[in-house]
Amino acid sequence: MVVHLLVLLLSCRIQVGTQMKLSPETLTVLRGEEARFTCSTHGTQWTVMVWLLNNTVALTISKSHGVLPSPITNVTAEKHSVSQGDSWVFILKSTERYNQGQVTCDLQSIDRKTANLLVQEKGSVKVFGEDKLVFKGQSVLFECQAEGWYPIPSLQWQVNDIKVSQGEYNISSEESGKSLFTVSSNLSVTAAKSSRVDCLASVSALPTPLKSSVRLTVVAEVLQEGDDCTVPLAVTASLSAVLLLLLLCICTVLCYRQRRQAKPNPQVDIWFNQSVADRSLVAEATGGKVNMGYSTDGSTDADFSELSMETRSQMDFVSFHKVPDVVRASSPSLRSESQVQGSLAEENVRRITTV
Repeated sequence: MVVHLLVLLLSCRIQVGTQMKLSPETLTVLRGEEARFTCSTHGTQWTVMVWLLNNTVALTISKSHGVLPSPITNVTAEKHSVSQGDSWVFILKSTERYNQGQVTCDLQSIDRKTANLLVQEKGSVKVFGEDKLVFKGQSVLFECQAEGWYPIPSLQWQVNDIKVSQGEYNISSEESGKSLFTVSSNLSVTAAKSSRVDCLASVSALPTPLKSSVRLTVVAEVLQEGDDCTVPLAVTASLSAVLLLLLLCICTVLCYRQRRQAKPNPQVDIWFNQSVADRSLVAEATGGKVNMGYSTDGSTDADFSELSMETRSQMDFVSFHKVPDVVRASSPSLRSESQVQGSLAEENVRRITTV
């Protein structure tokens, strides 16, 4: 009875002294990132801790000497102090796809624990085509492609930050070289209002999905929802251009009419100048004055020209038949005859002048 009791106490002591923990049990990282696993022990019985990657020794830690040199250059370990026992963090830098698998912490001749390491790869995502300008009610097709991912990424569409139901778009995937995957998807949208269309791709190790966006602008749209009234920029620009063109046309017509009213008639000016000149010529010949207010009602240019010709003819007659005032004669009869002729000529001159 006493022997059995001593064996039980000894086994409990060994079990308590060899407690260990490896965390996390599963770790997922992106290729190129660090992977950290923590192995904790309670008790001082262990002397050597060995870390293995896919059953291959990667790093050895001595309780008395610490981390020993390793042929693998991208692995190291750090010691963390705990209240009871020891804690070592195994660090795998710049993880690659071939590092994916099992990570084991082995306390030599005491205990061992194993965790899983998953290495994922981030690719790219792109919505094909540029921003689209369509009419309201028109059907628009968007195509998205996520290329170079591992494992197969989840792909999703959003319109104005609202998730689109998976039943409204299709998804296809294919495997390319180096065990990478390409996912393609098509989304058909009926243009109702201007929106931003997003395509998102992600894997579990990616904290924020990668996103590619395009802008959908709906033409001739006037949409009001509550206090939101959207008027497309294209409609505003078109109306502004039409109004500006109409304003320019009105200004051009007004300026043309104003200039036409202010411009004098050259034919009237020529007729008026010629009339004044002819009147001045008649007045000079007859000894009268020019009446600037006189107007010949109903007279034509031909009548005025005929009157001017008659006036010039009379002036020529007067100048031709004018007799000198003094005529010398040797005999009284000649003198008297000359006086009579002079009187007749003078009388004729006077008659012509007053006509």
